[in-house]
Amino acid sequence: MTDARVHPATADALSPPLSSSSAKDSGEYPVPPNPLPAKPVPPPATYVVQIPREQILRYPPPENARKFQALTRRGKSGRSRCCCCTLSLLAFLVIAAAISAGVLYLVFRFKSPNYAVTSLAIKGMNLTSAAPISPEFDVTIRAENPNGKIGIYYLKGSAINVFYNDVKLSHGVLPAFYQPKKNVTVLRPALTGSGVMLGGAVKASLTNEQNQGNIPFVVRTKVPVKIKVGSVKTWKITVKAKCDVVVDALNDKAKIVSNDCDYSVKLW
Repeated sequence: MTDARVHPATADALSPPLSSSSAKDSGEYPVPPNPLPAKPVPPPATYVVQIPREQILRYPPPENARKFQALTRRGKSGRSRCCCCTLSLLAFLVIAAAISAGVLYLVFRFKSPNYAVTSLAIKGMNLTSAAPISPEFDVTIRAENPNGKIGIYYLKGSAINVFYNDVKLSHGVLPAFYQPKKNVTVLRPALTGSGVMLGGAVKASLTNEQNQGNIPFVVRTKVPVKIKVGSVKTWKITVKAKCDVVVDALNDKAKIVSNDCDYSVKLW
């Protein structure tokens, strides 16, 4: 609250003074022989007026209001320019990636790598025990680079997993290596699992499919790669492969009945 002090005028200050000469001349007011001394005038009274602070701050001076509006407009325009720059950069990156892919295909006739699971040896798949199992899968993967002018760097940070009905049984990694042009590389990663719990329905399904000699598994691979064109390497690209593999048994003598692999590429 803000205090404003107002001092009202006294009655003696407001009334005009009487002229002594005029009073004597008129004879209406005789002069006393011994006039009494004048009484002291009391100090003027003081009143306190309280004004709400929010009412004072609600109405800034006109020059401050104009400055505030100018700063607000400047901030909005700055954010708009920042958003436009970000969108322009994203559009440029998308266009650059599309151009790079077009150059790879048209100039170098880029061909997709081929992947296949050629063998799958299984250990530790005990379906009669109620305890958790620790299955092991020895997978053999055939990776082919059919391109005549392009090499592929397989980098660290890969992951390979084996699933059955969305239950992850084993996991592992692929080695880092360089695959030159027109090359076929065979990889044999060892995948292990620990503490895998199989429900009753999953065990019953596996037992039934084992009796039929038709057990489906899914092998998922995720690996970062770089493409080498001449002496130039691309940025890191993520390749994901999914192989649907059907075997005839749940042991190390299992044979592959069918194999179908597909892959996708994430440019960044």
